[in-house]
Amino acid sequence: MSGGGDGGDDGAPVGGGARLRPLRTDLAPVVEAVEAAGADAFVAVGDRFDDDLRYLTRFAGPDRTYALVVVPGATDEREERPNPDSEDPDREDVDSEDAGTGRAVCCAPALFAEQAHREFGDAAGVHDGVVREVRTEGVGDHAGERAAAAVADLLGESEEAPALLVPPSVPHDAAVYLERAGNELSSTDAVTTARARKSDAELDRLRRVQRAAGAGIARAETVLAGSEVGSDEAGRPAVRWAGAPLTTERLRREVNAVLAARGVRDAGNTAIGAGPSAADLHFVGDEPVRPGETVLLDVSPRGPDGYYGDMTRTFVVDGDGGWERRAYVAVEAAREAALAEIEPGVPAKTVHGEAAAELAAYGFDPNAAEGEAGFTHGTGHGVGVSLHEAPSLSGAGELRAGHVVTVEPGVYDPDVGGVRLEDLVAVTDDGYEILAEYPFGIAPEKRE
Repeated sequence: MSGGGDGGDDGAPVGGGARLRPLRTDLAPVVEAVEAAGADAFVAVGDRFDDDLRYLTRFAGPDRTYALVVVPGATDEREERPNPDSEDPDREDVDSEDAGTGRAVCCAPALFAEQAHREFGDAAGVHDGVVREVRTEGVGDHAGERAAAAVADLLGESEEAPALLVPPSVPHDAAVYLERAGNELSSTDAVTTARARKSDAELDRLRRVQRAAGAGIARAETVLAGSEVGSDEAGRPAVRWAGAPLTTERLRREVNAVLAARGVRDAGNTAIGAGPSAADLHFVGDEPVRPGETVLLDVSPRGPDGYYGDMTRTFVVDGDGGWERRAYVAVEAAREAALAEIEPGVPAKTVHGEAAAELAAYGFDPNAAEGEAGFTHGTGHGVGVSLHEAPSLSGAGELRAGHVVTVEPGVYDPDVGGVRLEDLVAVTDDGYEILAEYPFGIAPEKRE
């Protein structure tokens, strides 16, 4: 049951390669955030669709809610060993001098106790100084009520109201239970910050699912390359494949079949537009593919431990070198300009600014609103256990080693089509790494 149904979550190879070892999250940054805020504990409540909670516990359990409580405090299980799964790429060792120590309790549903013990409680190989425990008592109570009980047990009696840090996503009803129990709540971005910087183990998962995304695009490109220009039933020009007019839905099915064979889920994220629908950023409808029009393929599957890939390419069958060719050249140049800026310490907005400036140099509006012709979105966003997470290349802050972002400039004309090129990029100590390379070219070629 590991992984809650996400492809590759059981540790099997995704797109080839060795089996993945269990992934554990370094909870020391959470402990440090509690201490820095002068708080008493951290509490998160949610279900398997809550990406913050899934990241913290690696427990991809049931739809019903559960909770995590993290309390600072000395333990007798601190060890001086490497921590290869650290969420901070700069944190090489956790030793007895600087380890954030504490206890973490996962209040799991009783029916999923074994899975919770395996994915959270059994923390072998994690040496963040945080002792993990799984509790299943009070299964009939609300998860917020169970979390409040765990807080009271871990902190003991106190004359002052315990101060709890919670993620902004904490459910309202859970917050009410915690406050009724006499706790004071404050929001923290500690989990968002920790999630933004990927460990080596997380990067391995991102590379694997991104390779699967590339395999899906390769299948679509091969279908386009093997198609013919003909007519549809109404006598209009159409691209035909395997004896019938080719549509975006037929292409989507071909892509998704490859993703399934690679052990990942399409997660409803295979967006393919053709002609005017290619100007829709996430088109999932069914439109005919016609000669001379752009076909935009945005493939974002979910793979091992819930990590996403995200890759986009654009093709034209039997193009005439008009708008689509000029747009493609401009987007390629914008992509290169954006990549040239990526390194630690660079303001994230600089990357977007350079891409936008390059598109403007080719005559495209770099600040177009949705539905207008031009560049209508940001240059990129973070990717991890959520398809969109920190950092944003249009937001505040600087890039840091361990950040993983998309680089995806694009230009669109609602009357004509759209061109976007997207790769997943990890910020390294001295630049960047493209997590899975895929060829470029507006004219489709056979890739299988």
